[in-house]
This record gives sequence, C-alpha cells and structure tokens, in this order.
Amino acid sequence: MVQEQLVVRGITDARVLAAMRKIPRHLFVDAGIVNRAYDDSALPIGDKQTLSQPYMAARMTETLALTGSEKVLEIGTGSAYQTALLAELCFNVFSVEKIRALSRKARALLDRLDYQNIALHVGDGTIGWSEHAPYDAIIVTAGAPKPPQPLLDQLSVGGRLVIPVGDEQAQTLVRVTRTRTSFKQEQLGECKFVKLLGKYGWRE
Repeated sequence: MVQEQLVVRGITDARVLAAMRKIPRHLFVDAGIVNRAYDDSALPIGDKQTLSQPYMAARMTETLALTGSEKVLEIGTGSAYQTALLAELCFNVFSVEKIRALSRKARALLDRLDYQNIALHVGDGTIGWSEHAPYDAIIVTAGAPKPPQPLLDQLSVGGRLVIPVGDEQAQTLVRVTRTRTSFKQEQLGECKFVKLLGKYGWRE
C-alpha cells in the first residue's frame, strides 16, 4: 500500500510513511470487507460515513507538516484511522465526531491499540472544540461549503487548517494558514468527501 499508492504519487514525508506502515488499517474496517482494507479506495464504515482512501489520508496529513510537538484538532473521528495516524505524528489529538455510535466504537479500538494522547468528543464538528484551543493544526475529514469560521478562530498563529471545500458533488482540498493579521488559502487539488453536517457546514 505505502509503496504502490503513496510513494509513487509523491508522498515524501518519512514520518507519515512510517505511520502508515505501522497502523493496522484492517482493524478499522468491518469484518465483512477486511479483505479490502488496503485497497486504493475509500470504504464504508456505516452511518453513511467512509474511511478515506489511504492516499488521501496520507496527503492531508502530510499537508499539515507535523513535527511531533503539535496539538491537533480532528473534525470527523469516523473509524479513527486518521485519528491514530495523527496520534503517531503529534503530541495531542482532540477529535470531534457527530455520531455517538462511531465515537464509542472508535474509543474502544484506540484504547485497544493503547493510544493515550487522544481525546474524543461527541458534538457538532463545525463549531470545533474551543475548550482546548488554540490548535497548531486542524484537519476536517468531510466536505464543507467553506471553512467554518469557528475552526479558523481556533487556529494558533502559524496554524494550518486542511479541509475539502466545495459542493456536494466535488470539492477542492484547501489549506488555510493563519498569519498574525489574516488567513492565507492554498488550493491543493480535487477530492471527494461525505458532507460536513452542522451549524457552519451543510444543514442536512
């Protein structure tokens, strides 16, 4: 998976590649599709949610440019695969999931894998988790009409937000960096994610 799907497409961050090699992706999918766990595609995890394609998980993570000391906010815990990936690469992960059943399942798996630097919360991800702000990096694993203002507000100066932005059919991966006076936005190519539901995302 790492060699054929990530390296050949230009993923170069050695820490990201090592984390992708280490994490047992098959544990994050349902038993019925475990044989597809390492395929070059997104996979269903129930509740109309998906586990991102390995390349997209790696690309978004690499774009955050993590060094190991950061406090990171993840919007959309889902299966917790991306959560585990972040936990390998930063100091603390705070992850918000809208669907309680997914969050509960994620907690059980993360505990089983002995991740102790992850805090989970059930709620509206579009309003973030202000209690632990500011964050050095924020990753959103669902598509939004535009970057939610509360997430921008919860970035530290120099902090990066990576989020798919667009309509329901297709999005562009965007990185927003907070400067002392404004926000700098970069477009990183096309992508397709489930909708980010919430007050500052899609209503339904």
